[in-house]
Amino acid sequence: MLKSVQIKVIIIFMLLGIVCITALGMFFINKLQLTLTTVEINSTDSIQLIEKQIQDTKILVLYANFIFIIISIVVGYFVSKVIIHPISDLIKTAEKIVSGEEVEIKTLTDGKSNNEIDELVGAFSMMTSELKEKLEETAIQKRQIETILLKMTDGVIAFDIRGHVLHMNLAAKKMLSISDEMDSFEEIFEKIGIEINLEKIMYLENWTSYDQNVKVNDKVLNMMFVPFKDDSKRPEGVIVVIQDITEQVNLDNMRKDFVANVSHELKTPITSIIGYAETIQGMDDSEKEEKNKFLNVIISEANRMSVLVSDLLTLSKYETDETIKKEEFDLTEVVKNVYDNLKLEAKKKSQNIECFVTANVPHVYADRFGIERVVINILNNSIKYTPENGSIKIYVGFVYNDAYIKVIDTGIGIPEEDLGRIFERFYRVDKARSRESGGTGLGLSIAKEILERNNSTIDIKSVVDKGTEVVIKIPTVQERNMINEIDKKE
Repeated sequence: MLKSVQIKVIIIFMLLGIVCITALGMFFINKLQLTLTTVEINSTDSIQLIEKQIQDTKILVLYANFIFIIISIVVGYFVSKVIIHPISDLIKTAEKIVSGEEVEIKTLTDGKSNNEIDELVGAFSMMTSELKEKLEETAIQKRQIETILLKMTDGVIAFDIRGHVLHMNLAAKKMLSISDEMDSFEEIFEKIGIEINLEKIMYLENWTSYDQNVKVNDKVLNMMFVPFKDDSKRPEGVIVVIQDITEQVNLDNMRKDFVANVSHELKTPITSIIGYAETIQGMDDSEKEEKNKFLNVIISEANRMSVLVSDLLTLSKYETDETIKKEEFDLTEVVKNVYDNLKLEAKKKSQNIECFVTANVPHVYADRFGIERVVINILNNSIKYTPENGSIKIYVGFVYNDAYIKVIDTGIGIPEEDLGRIFERFYRVDKARSRESGGTGLGLSIAKEILERNNSTIDIKSVVDKGTEVVIKIPTVQERNMINEIDKKE
């Protein structure tokens, strides 16, 4: 582009010069011709002299034009060398920087920096090289921040001072179900039902941050609004950090329910014990039979409290103790021992209880005491909630790399709406019947906690008035050895 401008300037300069020289020559020629008309006809010498002067003037104009053209070309060359080329190189250097190419800092006149333009180009090249490095560092930091925001589980939204969205990560879009059309503070938070003023957050000095819990769909979200400012402490916008605290809220509610349930479970027997003890205190020796009856109630309630405290301690142990004792043992032997011990209880209710071993079950690697407690709990439940003359079948087998225990009974069953909650602490399907049978509501919670600590699983299927099927899977020694070999290879 600069070369075309240079050529145009030189051509215009040449044309102007030629026109001026030609016009000046024509002026003298016309003046000589006018003189020629005033000379006497018989003055031959004068006429010839004037004609010769006219001819010389024309030749002089031609020579002047030719010399001016040569001078214009030479001047144009030097102007191009001294001014146009450095500027052109300066533009090319800037274009290379914009396109991301490497720029070499050099002088423009055969390695000799003898003029101010060369120094300007050198300084510019050095400045742009440093600028490029800074831009690359900024781009890297930008990509890093974008990657962090993209991978964050917390939602982040940045708004400018006018409430327009500057940035929003994927987590925020999913949490708030935000569409691409929603790009303002008011639209987003009016949709989820939060009444909050953007200016209030940015301009009130005592509000360094503001947080609020809100329920969106089936999730509980905590939103923290934090204003950000420039170097002059003037507000530039607001950043909103969104955390999904559904699990924490549920755990907090469970903790509250747990405390309430423990208090209730302990208060009932304590009240009974105190009431019967005070009654006994007021009796005389003639009411011995009544005293014994009340003492039996006190002992029963005390035992119930003891079982409850024991279950709580067991649950706490498996929740907090990181080092449970695991060993290799025969699962079939454990199940048969429990079966033999509880067989008498089943016969009291005329129940038909049977135990089958369907395969040569390999030894398992787990907490023997804990697994035995789980089996006792499951069989006890089957005996308690199976009516008289009912049937209970126990199967011990092996599938893939897991040993399993399957207990099938023809008991009262569990309603479908309760199946999802039976592992909750103190949850009872039939509260009155559970208390009558001495249950604490912690048995299945303890069983699940023990099995999870032993990398095992429990699955319960049930139909009301038809019965319940419980399947427990425990990893065998073979599976443990395979896992150890894989870990060694890795």
